[in-house]
Amino acid sequence: MTAIYLTGDRPTGKLHLGHFVGSLQNRVTIQTKNDTNQFIMIADQQALTDNADNPLKIQKSVKEVLLDYLAVGINPDQSTIFIQSKIPQLSELMMYYLNLVTVSRLYRNPTVKSEMKEKNFETSLPAGFLTYPVSQAADITAFKATHVPVGGDQLPMLEQTKEIVRSFNRIYNTNVLVEPEIVLPSKKQERLKGIDGQGKMSKSLNNGIYLSDDEATIKKKIMSMYTDPNHIHVNDPGQVEGNMVFEYLDIFTPDKTEVVALKEHYRNGGLGDVKIKNYLNDILQDILLPIRTERQKLESEESYLLDILKQGSLTAEKRAAETLDEVKHAMGINYF
Repeated sequence: MTAIYLTGDRPTGKLHLGHFVGSLQNRVTIQTKNDTNQFIMIADQQALTDNADNPLKIQKSVKEVLLDYLAVGINPDQSTIFIQSKIPQLSELMMYYLNLVTVSRLYRNPTVKSEMKEKNFETSLPAGFLTYPVSQAADITAFKATHVPVGGDQLPMLEQTKEIVRSFNRIYNTNVLVEPEIVLPSKKQERLKGIDGQGKMSKSLNNGIYLSDDEATIKKKIMSMYTDPNHIHVNDPGQVEGNMVFEYLDIFTPDKTEVVALKEHYRNGGLGDVKIKNYLNDILQDILLPIRTERQKLESEESYLLDILKQGSLTAEKRAAETLDEVKHAMGINYF
C-alpha cells in the first residue's frame, strides 16, 4: 500500500532553522522513499484566518516559502507542492464537515484555545480561525493522507480530524475517508527554541535564524544568543542547561563527543561564550551556505517557480476532486 504524506506551512514569511529541523529535512527524506507520495501544501487560506487585513503579506510569502522548499532539496518531481486556495474542493469538503462538529467542540480544542489567547482573539474571534481544525481535516482527507507529521502542540488538531473521519464514515455507512496516522517528531525534530531562549523559534517573536539570512546576519544573531547570564568572566563556571548555544550545538554538531567536552569545560570554567558562539557559527554557516546559494540562484526564475506551483496545484486538484466525488456519492448528493 502506498503511504501518502501531507505536510505544509502557512505563508507568513520566510522559513527558519526551526522549520528546517522540525519538518523540512524530514520531507526531503520522505520524498525518496519507495511507495510513498508526498503532498506539501502552502496554506494561504489558513494564513488568512489571522491575516485577513494583510493579504499582500501572504501573497509575497508564497514565493519565499517555495524558494526555501527548493533550496533545502525538496524536489517538485518527487513531491507535489501546491497552493491551498487553488484547490476549491477543500472548501467544499470543509462545508460538509462543519455539519459534523459542534461549536463547543471547536472551542474545547486545546490548540485553538492556546492560539486564541496568543493572538488576543478571546473577545473578537474570526469564525475562520475557530474552524481552522475543520479546514485542516478537509486538507488531510482530500488527499487520503495516511501519515501526517505534526508537532506535539498540533496533536489536538489531528485528533479532531480523526473524529470527523469516524463520524462521517459512521453516519454515511462508508469507508471513503481515511483516518490518518499521526507522526510525532523525534527528539531531534522537536521545536527549536529561539535564540533568545524565550520559547520556540518564531517569525512573530523575531527570534529566529532564517534559511535566507546572509553570513553577517547569521553571525550577528549567534553572537546575541542567550547563554548563562551569570557566566560573566571566562573563568566563571557556566550553566549548560537553558544555554541556547549548547542547545543548538546538541542539534547541529555532527561531532557529539566534541560537544560533551565543551560542556564539561564550560561547567568547570575557563571557556568563554565568544568561543562557543564562534564554534556554533562555523557549523551553521556550513549548513546554511549551500541553502542560501541555491535560493539565490532560483530567486529570479519567476516562470519556473510559477510553473511548479501551477503543475503541483493541478495534480492536487485532480486528487481532491476524486475524493470530493466519493464523499458526495456517499452522502447521496451526487445528483447527476
